[in-house]
Amino acid sequence: MTTLQPAARAGARGRPRRSWTGWAFIGPFAAVFALVFLAPLGYSAYLSLFRTQLIGGTSFVGLDNYQQALQDARFWDGVGRVALFLCVQVPIMLGLALLVALAIDSGRLYGKDFFRIAVFLPYAVPAVVATLMWGFMYGTRFGLVGDINDAFGVSLPDPLSPDLVLASIGNVVTWEFVGYNMLIFYSALRVVPQSLYEAAEIDGAGQLRVITAIKLPAIRGALVIATIFSVIGSFQLFNEPSILQNLAPNAITTDYTPNLYTAALSFSGQQQNYSATVAIVMGVITMVVAYAVQLRGMRKGA
Repeated sequence: MTTLQPAARAGARGRPRRSWTGWAFIGPFAAVFALVFLAPLGYSAYLSLFRTQLIGGTSFVGLDNYQQALQDARFWDGVGRVALFLCVQVPIMLGLALLVALAIDSGRLYGKDFFRIAVFLPYAVPAVVATLMWGFMYGTRFGLVGDINDAFGVSLPDPLSPDLVLASIGNVVTWEFVGYNMLIFYSALRVVPQSLYEAAEIDGAGQLRVITAIKLPAIRGALVIATIFSVIGSFQLFNEPSILQNLAPNAITTDYTPNLYTAALSFSGQQQNYSATVAIVMGVITMVVAYAVQLRGMRKGA
């Protein structure tokens, strides 16, 4: 009788009272997330529906700004440029990071702790400092390239010329982020079960077979994550071309990348509404490409 009374009493009250303990823990994060992420997105979407003109002031234009963005040749030139950057620079950077991670994990590299720190160290250098450093080395009149030309009487190609500046930016980004991606891959390699290596050794598998049959499949998730991060970073390319713009004004224009174009529209052109539209369109493109990479990685994993 007494053991049934609590259940009967709970049934009389209906559902048990909901506990708000979980919401108390996630509340601060949810508030910050809404303030710094959702609110700016919502405000940008709101701005993109209006247009400010000298005559007539600000007026509601609906989706006209989006139609203009989809027909904007300057915007799509920037998108094509960062897409080319993505297709060339990201595979090289991730390939180098993977090779370094495999070399460190192999156990055959002398001084691997020092080597790991040395490769990762460029990531600790701020992007502004790294770009300025490389920019001055690229200079043909005041930098390393110019000193080599004067010392050996040669004429090396100008890394800041319109034809080579994108490759020069790719070199800077690769130098910065190889160590970051190496650490992701190396961390994933360290959690591969040792029993798999022992079984491969018993079967007489060589190092190449161990890499292709054990290590690469085991870190496929890390490869997908690093690729997604690199895709997002490529489409957000801003710091490096923005800083090098002062050193190569003829090669890097205000619409060289979509983010540079957005900043120029907003701060120099006083077109905040259209700038918000371009930013939203670029965000959607980035999201679609990143999601396609994720789906591709999941299918390969299956």
